Amino acid sequence: MIETFIEKLKHDTFLTLETTPMHEPTFEPLIEKIASLGLDTKVDGFSTTDNPLARLKFNALFGALSLQTKFSKPVIATMSMRDRNKVALQSDLLGANEYDLRTILCLTGDPASASDQPAVKGVFEGNSTLLLDIIQCFNAGIDYSGKPFKTQPKPIYPFSVCNAHANTPKNLMKKMATKIEHGAVGIITQPIYSVENATMLLELLKDAKTELGKEQSQTQLILGFFPIVKLRTAQFLAAHVPGIHVPALWMDKLAKAKKISEEEERKVGFELSLNAFVELKKIHPKIHMMSANNFELVTDLLKY
Repeated sequence: MIETFIEKLKHDTFLTLETTPMHEPTFEPLIEKIASLGLDTKVDGFSTTDNPLARLKFNALFGALSLQTKFSKPVIATMSMRDRNKVALQSDLLGANEYDLRTILCLTGDPASASDQPAVKGVFEGNSTLLLDIIQCFNAGIDYSGKPFKTQPKPIYPFSVCNAHANTPKNLMKKMATKIEHGAVGIITQPIYSVENATMLLELLKDAKTELGKEQSQTQLILGFFPIVKLRTAQFLAAHVPGIHVPALWMDKLAKAKKISEEEERKVGFELSLNAFVELKKIHPKIHMMSANNFELVTDLLKY
C-alpha cells in the first residue's frame, strides 16, 4: 500500500486530503464524516496535522492510524520538532513503523508562544531537516546515534513543506534544495491560487535539483490548495499565514459579493476556487487539499 502510494506520487496523478484532529479524545467523528461523503473513494490518501499553532488536539499519529485502518489508504502523519526531542522523535517513528505509518510530514512546527495551554515551552532541538536526517538513518538501519537496529525498520518516506510565495524566489529555491538534499520524497506547498504561482514553483524545484546536481531526483512538488468561499478566510490567509499569496482579484470579487449576500459570497468563492483547482490539475495533477475539515466543500469541488 505505502510503496504503491509513493509510486503514484512519482509517476501518476496524486491527490491527498488533510484532516485536522479535534480538541477531543476521539478521531471517530472525522472518519464518519469522510465515510458518509464517500471522500475516501476520491483521494489517494490523507494527512493528519500535529497540533497546529501549538493548540492542543488529538494525536496526529493515532489519528493517522485510525484513518489508515478504516480506509486502507496511506496517511501522511505530521511530526513537528516543537514538542519532541531526538529520543521522542525516534521512539514515535519506531512505534509508527510497527503499524505501517511510514509516510511522515516533517515540520519544524509553529512557535510554542501561540499555544492555548499555559506556560508552554518548545523543544526545537533542530528544524525539520533534523527529522529528515533521522529518517535517513532509520532507512539505513541505524538510529541517529549510529547504533544499528537488530530488525531493519520498514522504509519510511519523508515529506516536507515550502512556502508558495516569497519576495526573493532564490531563497525559496534554496529551501527546496535543502529538503531535496535531506531526502524528502515530496514537498507540499502552502496553498496556491494561480497557475502563474504554480509554474514559478515548478521552475524553482527544477532549479533546485540542477543546483544540487540531482536533475534525476524524483522528489515531487505537491501543490497545496485551500478552497476559499469567504472573504474573511482570504483575508486571514493573506495576512496571517506566511508564504501565501491570495490574488487581489479574489479579494475584490469576494468583497463585492459579500455586500450582496452570504449566498453570493459563497457562490463567487466556490467559482473562483473551482476554476483555480481545475487549472492547477491541468498543469500539475499532484495536489494536497486542505479545508479545515470542511469536507462537504471538498466533496463539491471533486465533483468536477
